[in-house]
Amino acid sequence: MSKPLIRIGHSPDSDDAFMFWGLASGKVESRFEFEHVLRGIQTLNEWAMEGRLEATAVSVHAYAYVADRYALLRHGGSFGEGYGPMIIAREPMERERLKETVIAVPGKLTSAFLQLNLYMPNPNYEVVPFDEIMPAVIEGRFDAGVIIHEGQLTWEKQGLVCLADFGKWWNEETGLPLPLGVNVVRKDLGRETIGELNRVMRESIQAGLQNRKEALAYALQFARGMDEKTSDEFVGMYVNERTLDMGEEGLAAIRLLLERGSEIGLVPSVEVMAVQ
Repeated sequence: MSKPLIRIGHSPDSDDAFMFWGLASGKVESRFEFEHVLRGIQTLNEWAMEGRLEATAVSVHAYAYVADRYALLRHGGSFGEGYGPMIIAREPMERERLKETVIAVPGKLTSAFLQLNLYMPNPNYEVVPFDEIMPAVIEGRFDAGVIIHEGQLTWEKQGLVCLADFGKWWNEETGLPLPLGVNVVRKDLGRETIGELNRVMRESIQAGLQNRKEALAYALQFARGMDEKTSDEFVGMYVNERTLDMGEEGLAAIRLLLERGSEIGLVPSVEVMAVQ
């Protein structure tokens, strides 16, 4: 008899792939069969608004809009520990000039977009697919852009300059890690199913951390040209002990980011609670 199917959405990135190696490889067993749906984070955010997938990664920003439909898991969270999305440009730029500049952003529901608005209220922006932002700045189509994912490690090699690092800025402002992405499960699946998905997704992350070489080899398929050393560094930035359990500090950071977003009218007020 076939197993019930659960669709899990995550970005086609090396860190997300590393997290789900345990499930994709069969290392973690379950009464469910899993289909891994790989899409960019902006698409996953939009789909979560519709409740399309049973489980998915979403931006912390987007979570504020789907908290009524999806339960937050304590594991699978991505946090910047003094690093995070960046504003990059071809040359140094004063803040006043940046305020007048059209900034390429990876999506209005991304956490990076929320952080940009907290860092610099009412920015001029244009939405561009995240993997096209750095080339667009290099080619001169934009004077500045907000980069996420592996661009945080490769911008300097492209001859670009960093105007602001949101992870560093947030840590100096609050003393907390910078919330970026989280894993969520649809509430209408019921307590038993949510509990099972909570278990297997956590065990998948644990399996990757315990079998780093094999999980990294799988993740390299999604590294978009990064070499093994750079990919390993990137995975280490966003898959670690806090990914296994964000803890009270991680939850506090999410609450504060969304509170500040609510204060500027960018997100609705939401109660942040995670599945135990």
